[in-house]
Amino acid sequence: ATCSSSISKQRKCLKDLRYSLTKCAQSCDEKELELIMDIKTQIKDKENVFFDMEAYLPKRNGLYLNLVLGNVNVTLLSNQAKFAYKDEYEKFKLYMTIILMFGAITCLFFLNCRVTDEIFNFLLVWYYCTLTIRESILMSNGSRIKGWWVSHHYVSTFLSGVMLTWPEGPMYQMFRSQFLAFSIYQSFVQFLQYYYQSGCLYRLRALGERNQLDLTVEGFQSWMWRGLTFLLPFLFFGHFWQLYNSVTLFRLAGHEDCKEWQVRITLIPFFFFFFFFFFLTRNGCKEKQSFYHQLNSNLT
Repeated sequence: ATCSSSISKQRKCLKDLRYSLTKCAQSCDEKELELIMDIKTQIKDKENVFFDMEAYLPKRNGLYLNLVLGNVNVTLLSNQAKFAYKDEYEKFKLYMTIILMFGAITCLFFLNCRVTDEIFNFLLVWYYCTLTIRESILMSNGSRIKGWWVSHHYVSTFLSGVMLTWPEGPMYQMFRSQFLAFSIYQSFVQFLQYYYQSGCLYRLRALGERNQLDLTVEGFQSWMWRGLTFLLPFLFFGHFWQLYNSVTLFRLAGHEDCKEWQVRITLIPFFFFFFFFFFLTRNGCKEKQSFYHQLNSNLT
């Protein structure tokens, strides 16, 4: 506890120092700016050291892991073991993305059968549940997974569970093809993101700019700027497709034959995903553009 509190104090001091340096950078010459950038690099290195130290300190499992696994120690004792588990998580996500894409293609074009739809939806529930467990273990071992990333998988688990319980009927058939087509497109975009983000993360880790346990994620963040801007049209199209799904479900909810509660419930997660990921992607672009604009204005 003493060690953890000391690390927290040092981290707060570094945060205050970075804030002061950012204010100074707004009114300094080129030589001073270079010095500030050098100090910020040293601050980042110190933060990484503290983060690695903290990863080896005793830590209690979160509520979710306690509910799922019980009071089991999930701490991995070496960097090699942590990286191997993270690498296995990424491979699992990639393989399941491919399986889900071909599963959706099979259901949409070859097997218009309720049983295969149920198998596909159950696979989605199992996949997202497994992701949340693995991500919680990674977080317990020092991975800097954002809270929004794990939360969106909880919502995805809920959405898949509701789709699994949606009974056969005219409302389900009206939305079925659109949902399966969206699932195919989503898996395709996730595959593209994994392929290009993994290369980007490898380069950034080699330069010491990213942690060894950082993950490929959905959406667009500032660190993805180089070489990944071509993904933006695919991402925005997917975001608006989520909005289209919620609008379609809203219209179905007002249909005179609509009696299933699943119609009204599923439109909420789709709209949430559109709203959240649209602004996440937009803010990631704005953050990087403002950084480059400020850097260029200070150098001129």
